[in-house]
Amino acid sequence: MKSLWNNGQANKCKNDLALRVYSSRLLGQSSALVLHGGGNTSVKAKTTNLFGETEELLYVKGSGWDLATIEAAGFAPVKLNILNKMAQLSQLSDMEMVRTQRAAMTDPTAPNPSVEAILHAIIPFKYVDHTHADAVVTITNTAKGENRIREIYGNQVLIVPYVMPGFVLAKKIYELTQNIEWTALEGMILMNHGVFTFSDDAKTSYERMIKIVTQAENYLQTQGAVRGDSPAQREGARGRSENLLALARIRKKVSLIKGNAMIAKIDNSRKSLSFSNRPDVASIATRGPLTPDHVIRTKPIPVIFGDNPEKDINNYIQAYNEYFERNSSDGITRLNPAPCWAIWPNYGIISFGRSVKEASIISDIKDHTIDAIQIAELLGGWKALPESELFDVEYWTLEQAKLGKSGSSPTLQGKIAIVSGAASGIGRACVEALQAKGAAVVALDLNPNITTLFDKQDILGVVCDITQEESIQDAVKTAVRQFGGLDILISNAGNFPASEKIADLRSKTWDDSLALNLTSHQRLLTACTPYLAQGIEPAVIMIASKNVPAPGPGAAAYSVAKAGQTQLARVAALELGELGIRVNILHPNAVFDTGIWTDEVLEKRAKHYGMTVENYKSNNLLKTEITSKDVAALACAMAGPLFAKTTGAQVPIDGGNERVI
Repeated sequence: MKSLWNNGQANKCKNDLALRVYSSRLLGQSSALVLHGGGNTSVKAKTTNLFGETEELLYVKGSGWDLATIEAAGFAPVKLNILNKMAQLSQLSDMEMVRTQRAAMTDPTAPNPSVEAILHAIIPFKYVDHTHADAVVTITNTAKGENRIREIYGNQVLIVPYVMPGFVLAKKIYELTQNIEWTALEGMILMNHGVFTFSDDAKTSYERMIKIVTQAENYLQTQGAVRGDSPAQREGARGRSENLLALARIRKKVSLIKGNAMIAKIDNSRKSLSFSNRPDVASIATRGPLTPDHVIRTKPIPVIFGDNPEKDINNYIQAYNEYFERNSSDGITRLNPAPCWAIWPNYGIISFGRSVKEASIISDIKDHTIDAIQIAELLGGWKALPESELFDVEYWTLEQAKLGKSGSSPTLQGKIAIVSGAASGIGRACVEALQAKGAAVVALDLNPNITTLFDKQDILGVVCDITQEESIQDAVKTAVRQFGGLDILISNAGNFPASEKIADLRSKTWDDSLALNLTSHQRLLTACTPYLAQGIEPAVIMIASKNVPAPGPGAAAYSVAKAGQTQLARVAALELGELGIRVNILHPNAVFDTGIWTDEVLEKRAKHYGMTVENYKSNNLLKTEITSKDVAALACAMAGPLFAKTTGAQVPIDGGNERVI
């Protein structure tokens, strides 16, 4: 591991806290040191209060902040003398600790201080850094981990047996260090937990961390315990295959147990596939996580699939409930027993989350965990913390206090949607509205810009020629492969051909309109149906047209195709109802904020009817303009719980049209 310290950048920091932000971000840049909110840092600084008195404060990383992106506002200022007094108490509950730390803050708007604030306070140096370095923690998670740590570091570090984080850990270290010469130490190794380094100089504290981690990495290298791409691993990853329908069924099973729609992120990379195919995977993957901190996100172990994943999930639930009963005490609320990740031999590893972000975080933790397990196996065997210790972290009082406080989720949280014709107009508005309501969306369009149009991790743009069956099949598989299933289809792609009366109607105009405005919707619906049948409250919304109930002259090619699309949806409602799939139809009219309605075209049409552009755009009974966002909002409502018991409905969104009414 190399130091990223840059004197030029560091010298730009105007005060101690700014320097603390800088060096914290250096640590946060390396996932081998901290992952997704892990680790914490602090700086001790003097300040003058409102009364002109000098106070010494501990600025410590606040809850909810990530070291990779932390700012000055992410550090909680806590009175140092209060924290030092807390360390001298014989007992202190977690809730009392949190309340007392909160009361000792000088800024009530700052985040809650880290649960390790007391520990940071008693370390008698200005800067303190704490990480969960993979290399170090991997070594501690072996049968002879402590002996190996002593072999590597000698008296260079203080070695602390595993203790539950929070006050108990701070108290333990307070007692261990009463007669210790701190200046003789470069850091502390907390068994099965992580590394602390410290100094009165930010650079020294940071580079001590880099040095200690590098020593662990070098030790692993000399022992031949390095995760690589060996011939055996390459062989284990051969013959990659996929079963997307089975993946959708797995995702549905987990979602139903969880009580929420879930994203199922499958990783069939060489690394994950070779790990899943190890003959001993059921043994080594179920011994516990890389650090106890991870158990909050991943549970103690994954589910291991055999020939019947759904049965294996049931067995996992039973085993989790037994684990809870073995370790729980009165007053503890059992967490949802659904697995957070799954090992699927021959297919890879699945990470589950309420959102793409959450599933990605679990996938990242999985990557580091399976690397550590395999390295530890080369070092004599993977040995995580005992079950009871993991339970104590998973059911920590501070975590229990968070239950029920998360607030309501967006109505489509965790749902997976496909939208066709998604690069502009109604389609684009639908993509954005679905994502805003918590859904992961696959946006299909012939326009190649679709791949970069939405810069969000929960929107995937896919180039798709909706008139080509193979292109549709590939796009639907991509959607399931990316997010794990399918719940919502908004079939929107279409165009409005140039006006041609039947007497002058060209074959190409007719054929092209039927291909895009009718046949493509049937092909897409057919391709999606097997996955929608495994969806969570699945819904199909067909974007048709006012021209179905009220056609106009010169629009036969469009009106007939849209009428056919509507009839297709009605038949689909009849056929798919027994699968739990509801199919509804929207009939928009006069939606002018789309690509075909340029200013020039609008002015021409308005002039034709003797109106101003504004009057033309609101030429309906309600005298209101209909926008793409209006249509998208109604489409999202149809996809959500408001229309949970409605199918086969045709709903106009036109401001009231006399001919339709």
